[in-house]
Amino acid sequence: MRAAMKRMAAAAIIAMILVAFAAPRASAIEIKRMQLSSGAILLVSEQHQLPMVTMSVAFDAGSRRDPDGQAGLAALTAGSMMEGTTALSAADFNEKVDFMGSSISIGPSRDFSIASFTSLKKYEGDTLHLFAQIIQDPGLRDADIRRKQAEQIADIKSSEEEPGYTANVAFTRMIFGNTPYGHPSSGTSEAVARITPDEVRHFYHQYYKLGSAVIAVAGDVNAEEIKAALEKELPGPQGKVEPQPVPAPREVAPGIHTQLIDRNVAQANIYMGSDGIARSNPDYYKLQVMNYILGGGAFASRLMKVVRSKAGLAYGIDSGFQAGKFPGAFIVALQTKNVSANEAIKLILQQLHKIQQSPVSAAELDSAKRYLIGSFPLKLDRQSQIVGFMLETEIYGLGLDYAERYPKIIMAITADDVQTVAKKYLHPDAIDLVAVANQGEAKINIAGDEPAKQTAATNR
Repeated sequence: MRAAMKRMAAAAIIAMILVAFAAPRASAIEIKRMQLSSGAILLVSEQHQLPMVTMSVAFDAGSRRDPDGQAGLAALTAGSMMEGTTALSAADFNEKVDFMGSSISIGPSRDFSIASFTSLKKYEGDTLHLFAQIIQDPGLRDADIRRKQAEQIADIKSSEEEPGYTANVAFTRMIFGNTPYGHPSSGTSEAVARITPDEVRHFYHQYYKLGSAVIAVAGDVNAEEIKAALEKELPGPQGKVEPQPVPAPREVAPGIHTQLIDRNVAQANIYMGSDGIARSNPDYYKLQVMNYILGGGAFASRLMKVVRSKAGLAYGIDSGFQAGKFPGAFIVALQTKNVSANEAIKLILQQLHKIQQSPVSAAELDSAKRYLIGSFPLKLDRQSQIVGFMLETEIYGLGLDYAERYPKIIMAITADDVQTVAKKYLHPDAIDLVAVANQGEAKINIAGDEPAKQTAATNR
């Protein structure tokens, strides 16, 4: 209890310091790029305003690496690694971290698993030592894995009670099927229940390799000194992870392809969209501008103005492209009353067609550009954000001068560019739709006079 209180107090102090001292402008961020003897790429941004250090390591161990039938293995492996080292139990490990007021975590995303720590400068060496141990020598004991497995299953079952989660999972399966992106990072309760401790340990040895890792450090550090410390503390695991083949693009027949899930809910939870792009796609920035105007710009977006403000059908609605290592999805998500679901969906489809058919106005284009450029530095206010930014620049090959180039890239985008990418990447005539709703009230039937173009699957 005392250790936990110390940790909470330290966290509160750190939070106040972070609010009081902002990071420098994005264009002023200097990044030094080096390579460790393990093969890992090291990126360092010296930020001496605060006596703090933040480090993250991106391993090619995200949920897209989950084997067929083992959805959730990456998440279970990451969680199990946090249960101490071969020399320290979870309780002993956490006590040492708490004593310093530091934080250490390992968490999976769709593309990568990220191991991170934050510490005060005076505890940098001790925290790095513990951090290196949890990466290189995790305990991965049967009992700890089984405990994390039970927790993960319980969390999944709790999430499945939420209609929004259910709609998201169903939409993901609809878009990606049996491909690396076709399941939530946490997996399914059935698949996680089948995973054995040996499979967790095998996943760790197969994918937590520094030769394919990217390390980013920001804070009160010297680049050469932190490199030397990492060479000493983090020499392994050695080796590289084999590249994963990019899934073949799917063919989608014309029409609205629906999956209707019946729940006794007051609000219909709707996800609709189509295949999207990878982060490396050169049209990524044009799509940022287009999507801000369409549905990503909150109250400035067309979808919010039409569906919420004008028609009064939804409290909130947004759209976005999930651009990752592989092509992700384009998604429009909203909640609306069951009885207004059909009208809301029709209005969304109308807006998708409209942005394809007519150029956006000069005012809309200017507003989108000003927001994207103006908000960019705000994403780098904290050390953790700077670290995440550096990982992104390396993983997606954006270049060390990306922060300086970004405003110029956005400013160069024209109304013709916006209309061109809308025509290319929005597919209102071949779209997937999932609705978790009280289907007796919603009576979703978007096909109208052309029922043959709508396919439906109803789950009860």
